[in-house]
Amino acid sequence: MDPGNHTTVTEFILLGLTNDPTLCVMFFVFFLGIYIVTLLGNISIINLVRSCPQLQTPMYMFLSHLAFVDIGYSTSVTPIMLIGFIVHGAVLSVHACEAQLCSVVTFGTAECFLLAAMAYDRYVAICSPLLYSTHMSSQICLLLVGASYVGGCINAWTFTGCLLNLSFCGANQIDHFFCDFSPLLKLSCSDVSIIGIIPSISAGSIIVVTVFVIAVSYIYILITILKMHSTEGRHKAFSTCTSHLTAVTLYYGTITFIYVMPKSSYSTKQNRIVSLFYTVV
Repeated sequence: MDPGNHTTVTEFILLGLTNDPTLCVMFFVFFLGIYIVTLLGNISIINLVRSCPQLQTPMYMFLSHLAFVDIGYSTSVTPIMLIGFIVHGAVLSVHACEAQLCSVVTFGTAECFLLAAMAYDRYVAICSPLLYSTHMSSQICLLLVGASYVGGCINAWTFTGCLLNLSFCGANQIDHFFCDFSPLLKLSCSDVSIIGIIPSISAGSIIVVTVFVIAVSYIYILITILKMHSTEGRHKAFSTCTSHLTAVTLYYGTITFIYVMPKSSYSTKQNRIVSLFYTVV
């Protein structure tokens, strides 16, 4: 498409989940409730971990940072989505849309790395308990946390950099509840054949690396647990990993569906529904 034949877009309109007034009210109340619970729950986790000396361990330190990332993730998306339910189409400037995408990718990627770090922490705790204090020292933990945030920023730069190289002219209605990369590609009047692939490669590489770390960690954990003679010891080891493994399965399943699978394999409606799970719920 020739950008010269169209007016340059300066703002986007988020169409949201629905135009039905009744559903908008119901969704507003429902997702506002989820957002409040998310904020209160994660803030409570952070305060509890930082105020309780007994919780000053690597596992709970990672958990507190995961809670912080979850707050940032939800806050990047939910307030704008709630506004969309009230005004039936939230309006964002192009720069605000870019900032939202950058924020979502930063926190989302950081969560991937933190989940991998937590899996490694559980591996060391269960498979090499005598070396735990050495392998999971405060310096190593801070390094893992710092690397998680840096990795998030680098991946966000990849997405945002590609977005900045796109031109938008003509249509400005995004069929989504936040400025996700895939819906924005559909509105661009630039050639997206290469730019559309780069973020998928970046996100896919991060998913492969972090899933590999998690998978290897849990394989060794499972082998160690099966070698335990104590039933109580097995139960305790399993219980420490169950919640983390559940979070990993749900989170990686949704982001793989959105950012790695071919865009032609799912509809925009499916995109929105799956996105709800990893951004809001």
